[in-house]
Amino acid sequence: MDAQPGSPQSDPLDQQPVVRVARNGVEYVVLGTAHVSRTSVAAVHALIERESFDAIAIELCESRAAGMRDPDALARMDLFQVIRAGKAGMVFASLALSSFQRRIAEQYGIEPGAEMRAAMDGAAERDLPLWLVDREIGITLNHAYRGVRFRDRMAILAGLGGSLFAREEIGEEEIEKLKQGDMLESAFGEFARSSKPLYHALIGERDAFMAARLRQESAQDPDAKRVLVVIGAGHLAGLQREILEQETPPQTLLEPLNAKLPSPRWPKWFALAVMLAIFVAIGVIFYRSPAMGWVALRDWAIYTAALSALGAAIAGGHPLSVLVAAIMGPLKPIRPPGLSSGVFSGMTEAYLRKPRVADFQRLRDDLLHASGWWRNRVARTLLVFILTNFGTIAGEYLAGIRIFSRLF
Repeated sequence: MDAQPGSPQSDPLDQQPVVRVARNGVEYVVLGTAHVSRTSVAAVHALIERESFDAIAIELCESRAAGMRDPDALARMDLFQVIRAGKAGMVFASLALSSFQRRIAEQYGIEPGAEMRAAMDGAAERDLPLWLVDREIGITLNHAYRGVRFRDRMAILAGLGGSLFAREEIGEEEIEKLKQGDMLESAFGEFARSSKPLYHALIGERDAFMAARLRQESAQDPDAKRVLVVIGAGHLAGLQREILEQETPPQTLLEPLNAKLPSPRWPKWFALAVMLAIFVAIGVIFYRSPAMGWVALRDWAIYTAALSALGAAIAGGHPLSVLVAAIMGPLKPIRPPGLSSGVFSGMTEAYLRKPRVADFQRLRDDLLHASGWWRNRVARTLLVFILTNFGTIAGEYLAGIRIFSRLF
């Protein structure tokens, strides 16, 4: 158990992992923290009070730091624009991680990342530069998702889904792993520790990224000779190694690590091939019998419309959102690229049932329970988007099976 702050049991820095690394005239005092430990918060305070630093660096990206600085920023999110811009999936993943963190906070009485907030406050109080050296979470999730095999991607989605809807308490064993590991790694569970590509994206790449960012910031601020670096304990060894061993210029290292990995082409080509095969089959059926051709075309329309609408209805969508899903499902061959049926139904939902300020304020609490996803307008809109798309895909394949059966 962590010692309570202010208790006479021990010095706050006693047995805390602190590593001092010198490079190019700069001393980096690296504190490895546990994201759910009051002792780590006390250790941050103690280091800032006892030693003199020219800058403080923390394991946060700009978007996560902004969320800490302004917790109400979520209430100003334009959900309509999020869906229109194709960022609904990223918001969904972020909410899943937020739900995981919220469960930890409720169970153990401390917000994950409290030691990062302490470092931010310490920098502000002493008017020190604050360096945000972690990679943007969106890029990290992109590399985690794109860098693994298709079946592993399904495991990632299942892990995120489990973070959303799990009701049981997080076990002590998992918390102990979190104290020695990383928040993102723990959110994906045991799969992150058994998958080398996923582990590399979540840990290895970020070790290299943070080391390069520290070198970059140091080059831009030559007066910063002593820098306090607050990171999760799981990154301590890797960051120390990267700081000492990196020889490539920081910008050269950062560019590929900070670039989104493109989606593989084969799923798109496969989906296009399936679509072409279905409509070639419809054409062949028309050639044999125009009457049967209209029946095949009807099959396509009925299956894709019905299952798209069913997805929107299961999500609790507005009747007009369900209608839009039914209309847009069969129109996939003529829809503009990137505009799925879920985009149209989700945008309709966001327009007709505009999320209220109270929905954003209750979002983190509502996500702790499955029923909250249907009760909260923000979460329900995302469900409409996702389940409409799932329904459309299911409808396409079932329609294809039905149409091909008419060929024989």
